[in-house]
Amino acid sequence: MNRPFVFRAALLAAALATGFVLWGADKTTTRPAPKFQLDAKTINRDASERVSYSSVVKKTAPSVVYVFTSKKVRAQNSNNPFFDDPTVRRYFGLPDSNGRGRMPDQVQSGLGSGIIVTADGYILTNNHVVDGADEVKVAFGEPRKEFKATVIGRDPKADVAIIKIDATGLPAATLGDSDQLEVGDVVLAIGNPFGVGQSVSRGIVSALSRGGLGIETYEDFIQTDAAINPGNSGGALFDTDGRVVGLNTAILSRTGGFNGIGFAIPINQVRGLAEQLVTKGKVERAFLGVETQPLDSEMSSMFKVNQGALIVQVSAGTPAEKAGLKSGDIITKIDSTDIKDNRHLQLAITRLTPGTEVKISYVRDNKTVTTTAKLGALSNNALAGDERAIGGSDDGVLSDVSIGELTDELRQQFNIPKRVEGVVVTGVQPDGPSASAGIREGDIITALDRKPTPNVEAAVKLSEEIKGPKVLVQLWRRGRPRMVVVDESEK
Repeated sequence: MNRPFVFRAALLAAALATGFVLWGADKTTTRPAPKFQLDAKTINRDASERVSYSSVVKKTAPSVVYVFTSKKVRAQNSNNPFFDDPTVRRYFGLPDSNGRGRMPDQVQSGLGSGIIVTADGYILTNNHVVDGADEVKVAFGEPRKEFKATVIGRDPKADVAIIKIDATGLPAATLGDSDQLEVGDVVLAIGNPFGVGQSVSRGIVSALSRGGLGIETYEDFIQTDAAINPGNSGGALFDTDGRVVGLNTAILSRTGGFNGIGFAIPINQVRGLAEQLVTKGKVERAFLGVETQPLDSEMSSMFKVNQGALIVQVSAGTPAEKAGLKSGDIITKIDSTDIKDNRHLQLAITRLTPGTEVKISYVRDNKTVTTTAKLGALSNNALAGDERAIGGSDDGVLSDVSIGELTDELRQQFNIPKRVEGVVVTGVQPDGPSASAGIREGDIITALDRKPTPNVEAAVKLSEEIKGPKVLVQLWRRGRPRMVVVDESEK
């Protein structure tokens, strides 16, 4: 079965033109925080079905704008034999065989949408709408007004950008509280699909906290069946009280057109990012220092925990290590936020700012423990809590696995750091429980039931001592740690 494709809901076109001005961020300017209009009241979910949403549209539509972008791209030489004729090449202005002549530059044009969020000209949109643009323009109103825009800041990891135009007295949208959304709530999507002009579509919230789609680094989307198409990127998702609850971003489709599955970034997340982009020119995310994986049914049964993020590694010198967290702990709560899985842990941490002190609840040895951690700053190489990736003996558990010593040659060949101590899996019976659990030849077994296996002798001894039928195996695979549960009762 073919997998549907995810499209960012922006629209690009190519044309020939010249003469563009770069409008980029002024990184030397310190700006005050934008003054957003906020309304966090709960909507009336018991109201009868409306016949018309025209009053909501009249209130909200003026705050949604068109965003036009353009950038120069160097034209590529054609491989068509037709262009080998010198006369043809001169006619089209192409370089000859000696490189003389000029290939015309191309200009790639794009269009999307944006949301006016302050009366003095701040506008929210998607990063992918303005990324790489040499010129950004904004248009809105009747009669139509057009402005050149400055890109104030971009966050590619969450696909959020904020731009500004030189204008005052603008119809700023009111931002709602996306944390209050529920599946089934009616929403309206307003934007500029396919460049046809401002359009409104109605739908419901189909799902919340969608992730794992591979669109962005940090994904926590609102899913809706309100029609979202190319050109809607950066447009608004409104609730029935006319408050922005999401920034329309992408669609799930095989063709690039509307298929009933659209995604919007929750406005609570967008607002925090926009404030940082305006005041700092960049986004600073917090850092805990753990590598985690989700709990499967076997691990939930073994640890007696229904949900949480299983720590498979704690990096040295990090806030997590200083807080006393260890491999095998299961984080279940950050402050008052329940942690469902490793993705929710990542989102909970990275939404906070460096220096924040948080209360962490975790399970260790079937007991819930609490600790506090002062979060650090996330660098490009740091981990906030995302998913990352023993041997056996002839007797006892893991008898379907053969192992060998981890030599210096193997470390060099497979780029295994010195801090990793364990044994190399040299063979796995394909029909055994270890293979079913995911253990592969070439894995490094670093622990059995949370006890280290620094060499073959220690690993064999542990495998004979462990009663089973279930054994927790910690692996190192391709630079990433991981835990699996091998169920010996499947033999």
